[in-house]
Amino acid sequence: MSEMGLVVVGAAGRMGQTLIRAILATEGVRLAGAVERRGAPQLGADAGELAGVGKLGVTISDDPLAAFANADGVVDFTSPAASVEFAGYAAQARIAHIIGTTGCSVQDEEKIAAAARHATIVKSGNMSLGVNLLAVLVEQAARALNAGDFDIEVLEMHHRNKVDAPSGTALMLGEAAATGREISLSENSVRVRDGHTGPRETGSIGFATLRGGSVVGDHSVILAGSGERIVLSHHADDRALFAKGAVTAALWAHDKKPGLYSMRDVLGLG
Repeated sequence: MSEMGLVVVGAAGRMGQTLIRAILATEGVRLAGAVERRGAPQLGADAGELAGVGKLGVTISDDPLAAFANADGVVDFTSPAASVEFAGYAAQARIAHIIGTTGCSVQDEEKIAAAARHATIVKSGNMSLGVNLLAVLVEQAARALNAGDFDIEVLEMHHRNKVDAPSGTALMLGEAAATGREISLSENSVRVRDGHTGPRETGSIGFATLRGGSVVGDHSVILAGSGERIVLSHHADDRALFAKGAVTAALWAHDKKPGLYSMRDVLGLG
């Protein structure tokens, strides 16, 4: 079986460069293209040299359509607007689209789901094995522990440059808790507390966001009862683990029918 050709979009960014290195280190895949935004100073550079792995003969371009036409899949940790656009191009090219972008609106999610009628899309707030296992544990714990006895709080911290809050991973963990409780997260989440808030509403799922330094990603789900607390946590020290998970997802998606999948599907944790 021939190697799967992957395009990295946002190739000049920190995550893009990490993805290029992950592709180079993984059997069964090759770098088929590298895309950056129009006007980016890295256009025309060799993607391998930019990622610090030596010349690969893949030039960074601003033409995703041309890159997708010669590939089997695209790996995407960019922005919501860009990911929606790339999903449409992936649907046209009938290739796999792996999306690690966070901060998507309801409308963005709907457009990505529409593109999944023609493209095999794997989308997740976090591509790591550990976090997806954590989400399963959170769902089980929330189901087992009565809402009247245990309150749920999701705490996350990321580096100072992260632009969306709560993080996609925090929301994924909140959704897992809500699924375990058989409630709607959107109707039961508390994102901000300030001033005289009154007592905590029973059954709500709270979020706390911290930003600072170079933290790659720390997440904890706290189930607080009377006289005891259960804390389920994951600490990411290297964003390479997200890149490795995304490449694993691409290989999994290579022979799958069009549709919208998650990392739970990839890892068999559904």
